[in-house]
Amino acid sequence: MKKTKYVFVTGGVTSSLGKGIIAASLAKLLQVRGYSVTIQKLDPYINIDPGTLNPYEHGECFVTNDGAETDLDLGHYERFLNIPTSQANNVTTGRIYQSVIDKERRGEFLGKTVQIIPHITDEIKNRIQLLGNTGEFDIVITEIGGTVGDIESLPYVEAVRQLLWEMGKENAISIHLTLVPYLAAAGELKTKPTQHSVKILMQSGVSPDILVCRTEHKLNESIKRKLALFCNVQEDSIIESIDAETIYDVPLLMMDEKLDDVVLKKMNLPIDKKYELTAWNDFLKKHKNPKNTVEIGLIGKYVELQDAYKSISEAFIHAGATNEVKVNINWIHSESLTTQNVPEKLGGLNAILVAPGFGDRGIEGKIDAVKYAREHKIPFLGICLGMQMAVIEFARNVLGLKGAYSDEMDPNTPYPVINLMEEQKSIVDMGGTMRLGEWDCKLAKGSKIANIYKQENIQERHRHRYEFNNDYLEQIESAGMIATGKNPETNLVEVIEIPDHPWFIGVQYHPEYKSTVLKPHPLFVDLVKAALEHSLT
Repeated sequence: MKKTKYVFVTGGVTSSLGKGIIAASLAKLLQVRGYSVTIQKLDPYINIDPGTLNPYEHGECFVTNDGAETDLDLGHYERFLNIPTSQANNVTTGRIYQSVIDKERRGEFLGKTVQIIPHITDEIKNRIQLLGNTGEFDIVITEIGGTVGDIESLPYVEAVRQLLWEMGKENAISIHLTLVPYLAAAGELKTKPTQHSVKILMQSGVSPDILVCRTEHKLNESIKRKLALFCNVQEDSIIESIDAETIYDVPLLMMDEKLDDVVLKKMNLPIDKKYELTAWNDFLKKHKNPKNTVEIGLIGKYVELQDAYKSISEAFIHAGATNEVKVNINWIHSESLTTQNVPEKLGGLNAILVAPGFGDRGIEGKIDAVKYAREHKIPFLGICLGMQMAVIEFARNVLGLKGAYSDEMDPNTPYPVINLMEEQKSIVDMGGTMRLGEWDCKLAKGSKIANIYKQENIQERHRHRYEFNNDYLEQIESAGMIATGKNPETNLVEVIEIPDHPWFIGVQYHPEYKSTVLKPHPLFVDLVKAALEHSLT
């Protein structure tokens, strides 16, 4: 079994500096050098996972193949590395404490007093090493959520301190991401926040091997010297991370700064492997030099926080580059839509996507958007709840089933065309209990969706409790909406489309979770292509 090495990434001064993007960029550079790499995220919040969190609180909940509801940073990891993550790639304080308490209840600590050190820190260390112990990876990059100095992060920093000491300098290193702000009044960059951040980290026993400095202006040599002196870091290990045009520029910027060289040198790994980012550069070239522009409306109920739809917006970037098209996303709050204003708000769009979500807020606006797309022959994609709204709209306005609805929104609807999945009816707990993860779907031969995928058997990721009610399938299909994708075991309808519409597809699954830079999702690629055709007519 190969000896796995570890890189720990902490953050200081302020949150939202982009630890996930730096970790993913480093991983990408190491991957193209021939190393097998994975990234994990340790989140200090006490929730077991983000599955029960409001999107306004935490942004998107990203779902893995094995059904983990995880932090949106795992989406960045997958989009950069083009390899799937798993349950082991995201750990929360809630999961750590739950595991330790369960062990205590089973008597596994033999009557000892259970304490943060060693019991909680041991559990954190075990979770950190879980991926390394598989023998699959040369390097595991572990991102510690939050900011150094936060009270909730202390057990994680302590666990990192112990692992750095136990593993030794060549097997584990620490990267600290920090901010070097520019004060316009003084006309200069200030290093003091970084000095204080490193001081707090060192008080916890962790001395960073590498400093990555977020900055709006280039760091000159005197600033790097000053940081090296005050932070006890070698000068060639002070890495500038200047604000980038897109997140996809960051691997190239980190390559220019030789971050990967410094990491490999410190871990005594060969740095002479030649590598190139040809495919990545091709993507960036197309992304930055589009030949056309399309306007796509994203109809959602959390659009004030665009991170709630992070994977969708990134999937449009990937699909746009493939088509050499700039995708302008029009963020439209479904609560703002009414039957009267829909033509005004949606009239200039080349495609419409009705987004996932839960609950009854803003639902009628989504249904109005579906109706407009269907009647005006605008390319349409409905994802999860968006697919369900397409079924409801069709039942109401084509079949004439007045009051048709989902029993999520109206348990007393006379026509529950969307209803609670049978296996969900006895479930009381909310967390981790939906239909989650990757499931099989068989596509109808000759259907638009099968032609898009260029295959009939696919696997896609799910996150839902409610489903198409098969009691209405015959009635709906006879009116022109066809179920063209089903789960082969449960007969659950996964895909609907309207064949006499130029491009009208609803999917119960989440295709956005599988779109990556090097493998854009075919549904998004084809939707953008349809939007381009619509824009040219």
